[in-house]
Amino acid sequence: MTSQRHSKRITLVTTFLFVVILLAAYPANAIPAFARKYSMSCTTCHAPIPRLKAFGDEFAGNGFELENQEAPRFTMKDGDDNLELMRSFPLGARFDGFIKYHSETDKNIDFTAPYNLKILSGGTLGKNLAYYFYFFLSERGEVAGIEDAFIMYNNLFDQDLDVYVGQFQVCDPLFKRELRLTYEDYMIYKQSYGDTRIDLTYDRGVMVTYGIENGPDLIFEILNGNGIGEADENRTYDDDKYKTFAGRISYDLTANIRFGAFGYYGKEEAESYNTPLSDTTMRTNDVTYYGPDMTLSFDKLELNLQYMMRNDENPNFAYIVPANDVEISGGFAELIFWPNGDKSRWYLVGLYNQIEMDIGDSMGKQTMYQTVSGHIGYVLRTNLRLIMENTYDIKNEENRVIVGFVSGF
Repeated sequence: MTSQRHSKRITLVTTFLFVVILLAAYPANAIPAFARKYSMSCTTCHAPIPRLKAFGDEFAGNGFELENQEAPRFTMKDGDDNLELMRSFPLGARFDGFIKYHSETDKNIDFTAPYNLKILSGGTLGKNLAYYFYFFLSERGEVAGIEDAFIMYNNLFDQDLDVYVGQFQVCDPLFKRELRLTYEDYMIYKQSYGDTRIDLTYDRGVMVTYGIENGPDLIFEILNGNGIGEADENRTYDDDKYKTFAGRISYDLTANIRFGAFGYYGKEEAESYNTPLSDTTMRTNDVTYYGPDMTLSFDKLELNLQYMMRNDENPNFAYIVPANDVEISGGFAELIFWPNGDKSRWYLVGLYNQIEMDIGDSMGKQTMYQTVSGHIGYVLRTNLRLIMENTYDIKNEENRVIVGFVSGF
């Protein structure tokens, strides 16, 4: 009974706080850089922020330009036909803050604002050339620095062929973590084991995308394979001689059904491997990923499905390679509901995460992570979204309740 009273009290408190935020939040009047450029509402590309609609995805893939619509006053005449300068440097910001209760800790209610605060910029550098980056002024209380940062060449050789150079998330061609609506993450993209430095989050490299008319979209990535850490004393980012490779194919079976498949291969060397004991003690790890994904999209509903398998040959970089690979498998299912389609002021999200791991011992496959999240959001202003979310950790029987806001201006 005590546990039930405690749970009811938590529910009442979080509901009260959510209502208070609804009543007290003030309108956010500023709009992001691309909306300012074309004098459009943020809803042209987002529903709700930061999630991209199909039009927004197409706009980003077109180098942040609208086809057949120029914004001449956005650039200045400089007497150089080979130079296109924007009149003002485009800036936007994202500011997220939450109130959190997590039953795993003894902290009770925690005020976590700002949780994220970042400055974003993106725009054109000339015909078919664009850039994008953002700087985290604060991420969970720390200055995180630059994450996404790339130069893009759009429609190379007058084909639907785009090239990105810089740093980005390996999983961006699948489901973009930065654009999800939930506080809870797409955990399979982050999961690894041992001392490996490979996962499907941020890395540096080159990404090439190609859209075949009336056919599939193809994506290929060449990456360093060790994340986006600092350069070494030789100003080198990659910490071994190997590169990693990823590829994806995606095809719209109908107007409502899209199917995709992803593959990844990487080889990495032990980070401390500088002076080998002998030529036969190369401590390396071979990593492979593969798996399908699918989206079912309708006017009021969207279902996103991801399944992924990961195999590591030697994730602890042992001198003697283990007899069995470490196998990680899992994924997520995400269901989004808008009662009035992309014009809805409120929406619901359900997200299920599961990850299993088999390290090759007698224990066999074990569930490492399993959660179910329920999320409700309300668009108070086009660029200010209020949320309430509960995540239940099935494995550890723990709850995490989040109330807060996501804003862009």
